[in-house]
Amino acid sequence: MMNSLSGLGLACCVFIVLISSTSSIHNFRRHRHRLENLVSYSAAANSPKVDSPKVEWFDQKLDHSDPQSEKTWKQRYFTNSSFFTYQKHSPVFLMIGGEGPASAKWMSSGAWIEYAKKYGALCFQLEHRFYGESHPTEDLSIKSLDYLTSEQALGDIAFFIKGMTEKYSLLKTNRWFAFGGSYPGSLAAWARVKYPHLIHASISTSGPLIAKADFKEYYEVVRNSLATYDASCVTAVHNANEHLDTLIRTDVGLKFIAKQFKLCQPLNAKNNKDVQNFFESLADNFAGVVQYNKDNRQGKKSNVTIDTLCNIMMNEKMGTPVERYARVNHIMHDEECIDVQYDSSIKELQQTQWNANTSEGARQWTYQTCTEFGFFQTQSSKNDLFGPHFPLDFYVGMCKDIYGQSFTPRLLDEGIDRTNIIYGGLDITTSRVVFVHGSIDPWHALGITISTNKQTPAIFIEGTAHCANMYPPSENDFPQLKKAREDISELIGVWLTQ
Repeated sequence: MMNSLSGLGLACCVFIVLISSTSSIHNFRRHRHRLENLVSYSAAANSPKVDSPKVEWFDQKLDHSDPQSEKTWKQRYFTNSSFFTYQKHSPVFLMIGGEGPASAKWMSSGAWIEYAKKYGALCFQLEHRFYGESHPTEDLSIKSLDYLTSEQALGDIAFFIKGMTEKYSLLKTNRWFAFGGSYPGSLAAWARVKYPHLIHASISTSGPLIAKADFKEYYEVVRNSLATYDASCVTAVHNANEHLDTLIRTDVGLKFIAKQFKLCQPLNAKNNKDVQNFFESLADNFAGVVQYNKDNRQGKKSNVTIDTLCNIMMNEKMGTPVERYARVNHIMHDEECIDVQYDSSIKELQQTQWNANTSEGARQWTYQTCTEFGFFQTQSSKNDLFGPHFPLDFYVGMCKDIYGQSFTPRLLDEGIDRTNIIYGGLDITTSRVVFVHGSIDPWHALGITISTNKQTPAIFIEGTAHCANMYPPSENDFPQLKKAREDISELIGVWLTQ
């Protein structure tokens, strides 16, 4: 049984084992997908042989904002020194973890490892506080989650760099390069801004730089991406949602929906949140495919592309638009049935124990979106691709339902304003940061895709998906994706001389 309230945010490539997390509550399932994507591909045959990294632990401060606090915790990290030449100009690469567990697999795979081999880099991967096995507190209560912020995560990075510099007797000429994709891509850029004396340069991939509550642009990119295949694909999806709107008004229609979409319980049309959750779940089928369209990982989900979905939606021999819409749902889910009940999902996300299912990342990431980022992917008009069923109010209400009455729209707005004031949004001022995005990836709408500043170049890769440049090279990669990796490698070489 799949619980549909899984949505939440970014979902990309933090070089971590993906959790099965961020169909509704704002796309945490796509976070899950990202993590699953990153560990499901087959490593390239020409990947260099490296020592198997062991799990290591770093004594980290709990609260970087309180100089009087002496509380510490153990933060997990991995090291790969196989390429490090121990020369005074050998670089140090730091892969920043995000909203999921760190994975030893990424210490020997991925584009960054190819760069490390070329430049003789010492490689570290640092797990993000509150994710994976990096547990700063005894539980995930609201009191504990006070310490889960991007600012605290940046503090972790700074103190980790200081600690590893001492441990390995590194010199100032052993310059640190930060790597990250999706939310960690944002952190990579922000770390360079906040700690320029520690981080020499950053490769920020698919990182949203603007915090925004009503992220309606996400599904605009999804619509445009489907339209690149065929405009009639967009029409078929929209018609399916309009037909569903009609069906939910009658008992016969509700029974038809329950059977077609394999619902665990019949949809209660009088429960607006269940209806919203149902529609968002179906939209997420398309969003997840678009976000990772034709990346080079291998596995069942990777074989489902925009072409796959549009071929179904445009094939009138497969039935009505709703029946075709249901067929898409079938190929996206292996579960016997799908639970779209809003309350059951909320109850899961209210669990505060570390052994709860949502402790893999869903509760934590939802908290960050409700307090720092927003990133709620909305549809609020009947003219929208997926109809008007999951507007901003749906997600704002979710924050209050999970975390309590104090999580008001005002708290969200103030948190978003604070994030943009601290980091600068698209007006970020820095140097030696490259911003990499794919045109198919909806998250590019919140990032820098054009730049005339040679010190902060932008690489916009036509036809590629979320974090595609971070995966190991493949013979199936688009020429423009191959070129992007080459450009990043060249930039690293240039910045090493500065």
